[in-house]
Amino acid sequence: MAFHTQGKAELEEQFSVDSGRGLTTEQVNARLLEQGENRLAAKKKKTWLQRFLMQFKDVMIIILIIAAAISFGLAIYENEPSSFFEPALILLIVIINAIMGVLQESKAEKALDALMGLSVQKARVLRDGQECVIDSVKLVEGDIILLEAGDYVPADARLLRSSNLKSEESALTGESVPSEKDALATVKEDAPLGDRTNMVFSGCSITYGTAVAMVVATGMKTEMGKIASLLNNEQEEQTPLQRKLAVLGKYLGIAALLACAIIFVIGLVDKAMSPIELFMVSVSLAVSAIPEGLPAIVTIVLSIGVQRMVKRNAIIRRLPAVETLGSASVICSDKTGTLTQNRMTLTEAWADGMDEPAHIGMSAQEPICTLLKYGSLCCDGSVVFVGDDITHIGDPTETAIVFAAHRNGMPKEAINRELPRVFELPFDSERKRMTTLHRMGDKYLVIVKGAFDGLEPLCIKGDLQKAEAVLSDMSQRALRVLAIAYKIIDVLPKEPTMEEMENGLELLGLVGMIDPPREEARVAVMTCKEAGIKPVMITGDHVITATAIAKQLGIFNEGDESVTGAELALMSDEQLDQRVRNISVYARVSPEDKIRIVKAWQRADQVVSMTGDGVNDAPALKAADIGCAMGITGTDVAKGTADMTLSDDNFATIVEAVKEGRGIYDNIKKVVGFLLGTNIGEVLVVFFAMILWRKTPLLSMQLLWINLVTDSLPAIALGREAVNERIMHQKPKSKNESIFSHGLGIKIALQGIMFAIITLVAFQIGLKATGTDEGGRTMAFMTLSLMQVIHAFNMRSDRSLFASNPFANKSLNIAILISTAMIWLVLLVPPIQQVFALVALPVKYYFISIAMALIPIPVMEIAKAIGLVKHRH
Repeated sequence: MAFHTQGKAELEEQFSVDSGRGLTTEQVNARLLEQGENRLAAKKKKTWLQRFLMQFKDVMIIILIIAAAISFGLAIYENEPSSFFEPALILLIVIINAIMGVLQESKAEKALDALMGLSVQKARVLRDGQECVIDSVKLVEGDIILLEAGDYVPADARLLRSSNLKSEESALTGESVPSEKDALATVKEDAPLGDRTNMVFSGCSITYGTAVAMVVATGMKTEMGKIASLLNNEQEEQTPLQRKLAVLGKYLGIAALLACAIIFVIGLVDKAMSPIELFMVSVSLAVSAIPEGLPAIVTIVLSIGVQRMVKRNAIIRRLPAVETLGSASVICSDKTGTLTQNRMTLTEAWADGMDEPAHIGMSAQEPICTLLKYGSLCCDGSVVFVGDDITHIGDPTETAIVFAAHRNGMPKEAINRELPRVFELPFDSERKRMTTLHRMGDKYLVIVKGAFDGLEPLCIKGDLQKAEAVLSDMSQRALRVLAIAYKIIDVLPKEPTMEEMENGLELLGLVGMIDPPREEARVAVMTCKEAGIKPVMITGDHVITATAIAKQLGIFNEGDESVTGAELALMSDEQLDQRVRNISVYARVSPEDKIRIVKAWQRADQVVSMTGDGVNDAPALKAADIGCAMGITGTDVAKGTADMTLSDDNFATIVEAVKEGRGIYDNIKKVVGFLLGTNIGEVLVVFFAMILWRKTPLLSMQLLWINLVTDSLPAIALGREAVNERIMHQKPKSKNESIFSHGLGIKIALQGIMFAIITLVAFQIGLKATGTDEGGRTMAFMTLSLMQVIHAFNMRSDRSLFASNPFANKSLNIAILISTAMIWLVLLVPPIQQVFALVALPVKYYFISIAMALIPIPVMEIAKAIGLVKHRH
């Protein structure tokens, strides 16, 4: 029998569960072993062999392999054993490059897999009679789950109880309008998915209402799992920067091939070299011009940076967000929990008839106790006590009321039993209130909780004028104030509606609570301003409360404006565009208002980061350049939409993430500058040598070895450079800024020319010292390879190498030691030396070569001192 046709008792018997207590720990452990975790089967990963073969799809690598094959053919034809060394070595280096590519790809994949593991969804579940929050992957069949607006449904489940429930199921059924759900609905056995109104399905989201449901299918047994087993649509994602670099590689390839063609033609006309030798030099030169490892290295640098962000409580879901973070110029942040401590505490309360608010302790007066009791009944939040540990589950304002009631001898469980809830109208941002209906003997109690300005028109009893004065006083002292009203009705309406329940109320009183500003948020706001970033507070609080907190944090300064949602609604987009730069606080705003604010800043050509936690915040998070979801209070829908999740809900974490984003982008520019500068130098060396002397200072296998030892380890190590502390004293980069801006393109060209000149001079010195081409090539090989490795130190910063510890980057120190050892291995070990067509030189020429390899250090120091290498401040 299908689950949607079974009743509660049948399901409880089938899954051996008491729906009022949930599964026991023993049952859960046994079912996890039997059923496995609640997750979809991962996309089948490529094998090592597949990854290895993928490394050979690059056009330039294919050309190199063809060249090696031709060279092998000629060696067989000539029947000369020594002729086999060069093509064999080329193939060996190609294979080594492929292995390194596989290792780099695996490292990046592991880093990203680790990030995916950090963003596991949570589920509220009833186990052993206790409500708890667990990783959704630990759900099993028979679990009792609790759902509310904003949650992703973690598994297929049969509804047991529901209240005004709606589920967005477009991912499964294609239906764009949320489906209404009802636990008591009768559904035919052959009903299609979209008509199974007493079921909710994994991967869909709850948009309205609350429910209790029993899990009936997990993992690949769910409806979403059945689809996933047929087709896996997961795509590998490239960042915009990686795409730009791929295009750059093509342009460099074309330029290199043109240079090779010129060299080849000149060599043929002059008959200075054999055609096969010319062919091998030309092909290897083309490959040396392209930093094949750049895309993989950029991915590694991004993933390393993202892992660093995780340690700072920022979980990045998409790599492109890292690049965008470096451009952030406006941070629009919620107040509660993000700029404040998220330790909402009820400190004052006023009951109708009192002269002034009373401080809330553990022995409140009777009118205050009634106020707290009714307020707690109208809350979905709960407080769980386990020994000395207190866990607040749900909205902080609600848990503050529940906790205050508990401290005054009114535990929520007890008052819920005394006055059981029979109906509710959940809170929504349009009504700005929540309403619950409770059985009170033979009558019914209606409780409404929300903003005073929303409740005031509904009240016909109570001293509203006094309440308004108390509200103003509390708000000026930065207290968040909620109003509580009630009425008693004789008959339960057949279908209770908002119109029936939310009228004719009596104001019971006001409760005031405080959530103090975070000290680190105050420091982060100062950092923002130094970095040219505008912090903006967006909150549902009263404008007086919001402005008071904003002043304490330094967000609101003299000349700034505070605007309410009502005032914002009266503004046209043109008026908002004119005022947006001066508005620092938006109060009493709706999620729709957030989108208007984001778009206004974007029209001002700013890069906007927006925080949010509710299901209704999802559109604003998507519209922002960087959507930041709250990891603690945020709904699953918000987390699923956002680019970044703050695991500590802290504004300071956003600022730290921006700092890391800038640092990562800065490191990528260093890597690009290093790789392109050295590779262009290699192209110019061979090109000008062929033009001037009809000789090549470096053979193909020598060029390939230089690339192997200088293009990987030092480049990756540069990507691990610590974030420059001065980076937050710079203005944000433009979102359309080229990676070659601020003189990097000129710097790369000048470095390439410098490498070429020094290497050509070294070639001539070796040529004259030994009288042989081999001696000249040995001198050129030694000088260029050592120079490139040493030059990595220059690329660490645009400041003087000696302005700080030049050996602070331990990864770079190790990389340079390994690369240098590989260079000397080829230079000094006779059998390997012969394979690479190198020769032993008089001892003094080794010292001359080392001295020449060090020339870029004073040259770059002079360039930095005179401002040729620019800082970006």
